[in-house]
Amino acid sequence: MSGGSRGRIGPGRPLVSDAVRSDRTTELVARDLRHVWHPFTAHSAWPDDEPLVVDRAAGMHFWDTDGNRYLDGVSSLWLTVHGHGVPEIDEAVRAQLGRLDHATFLGLTHEPGIELAERLLATAPAGLTRVFYAGDGSSAVEAAIKMAFQASAQRPGGGPARPYYLHVAEGYHGDTLGAVSVGGIELFHATYRPLLLETRMVSSPGVRTAGQTPAARAAEVLSEMRALLEAEGEQVCAVVIEPLVQAAGGMLTHDRSFVSGVRQLCDEFGALMVVDEVATGLGRTGRMWAVDHCGVTPDLMTCGKGLTGGYLPLSAVLAREEVYDAFLGAPSEARTFFHGHSYTANPLCCAAALANLALMEQRCTVAHAARVGDRLGELLQSVEEYDGVREIRRIGTMTGIEVASVGDRTGFAVCQAARRRGVWVRPLGDVVVLMPPLAIGDEDLQTLCGVVEASIREVVQ
Repeated sequence: MSGGSRGRIGPGRPLVSDAVRSDRTTELVARDLRHVWHPFTAHSAWPDDEPLVVDRAAGMHFWDTDGNRYLDGVSSLWLTVHGHGVPEIDEAVRAQLGRLDHATFLGLTHEPGIELAERLLATAPAGLTRVFYAGDGSSAVEAAIKMAFQASAQRPGGGPARPYYLHVAEGYHGDTLGAVSVGGIELFHATYRPLLLETRMVSSPGVRTAGQTPAARAAEVLSEMRALLEAEGEQVCAVVIEPLVQAAGGMLTHDRSFVSGVRQLCDEFGALMVVDEVATGLGRTGRMWAVDHCGVTPDLMTCGKGLTGGYLPLSAVLAREEVYDAFLGAPSEARTFFHGHSYTANPLCCAAALANLALMEQRCTVAHAARVGDRLGELLQSVEEYDGVREIRRIGTMTGIEVASVGDRTGFAVCQAARRRGVWVRPLGDVVVLMPPLAIGDEDLQTLCGVVEASIREVVQ
């Protein structure tokens, strides 16, 4: 396939802008435009954006149907850990396929599901003892918030259920209605407000005034949260946060003291602490879990995205034993958690996750990710000094570059310029997101940062 040797020329020189679309690409795009509805895609504009058709992938790159190679700068939406086409994960899935493709987890169990729970809990903060499987990040959050409510209704000593959740502005926890209810991004969530659960929301700890320190902002929002809990704490079953990074909110970062402060407030007011690590977990912040930076154990913790190494859809809720105990009782008491889906703990997904976690341990992937994060900071220093860049926000490998707006879709224009140079990144508004595979090497990392810098300078003049 042509294009396999591309990507070695300087970051300022376009690689694929002069490429002629093949008949195959033209046909596939036409078929797509006739029948397919894509997520988070403005379809009125998309046909004019020259849709890219991905054909194959290997390592840190993928190729389109015209043979152009692209460095995967966002881990295929924050999923891939070791890159594409990992032999060990391939083999694990093939071996499992030859033994058991699927069996319901409702009233049955299987070894991959059991072993994965053990492996996952071995990496988790002390005190998390149970694993409930889901299919994606949204469904994990949906399960967690239902668990929190039902646990409050079934807690020892009785008392009325607590109907409200407390959450954070600019938060994002997925697209199902419960997950949207505890989100706080107006662009994504405002349309659905009439359908959603009644909740209570505090300000984002990641949105600071000029000159305000992260610690001061954390204290300010914690004070706001305390006031709300003092007024309505008996009605709040759970506080839901993203630890350290509000990813979809634009890579908004906050101080560790906010996470530890939420833990203290939950303990004081009897609410469960629900931590959403779908985006931040599994090494993305330079630790296995973002809460590891803070010395905190939540009551419920969600994970997903990189769990299978980017291969198959699988997520999970990790819970304290005390939460699990609230669901125990005689069948006649109906304390069961009546929640799940047909593909819960699919053995193929579990096999991929087991292989991924084994590789992460063998290759010291989390430690490598911490070094990648530090290197990103070094390589982006010159970008941060550019007048066209408002701010760079980064914790570990999770990086957002907010550029000055020079018209509609400035962030998108930067990403299109990077695409012409053989690098695939995506924007969140005018924030260009960098989230490379954790196993990325220094040469590819230099290419990623060099291309993004050149693309910002091209667009934001």
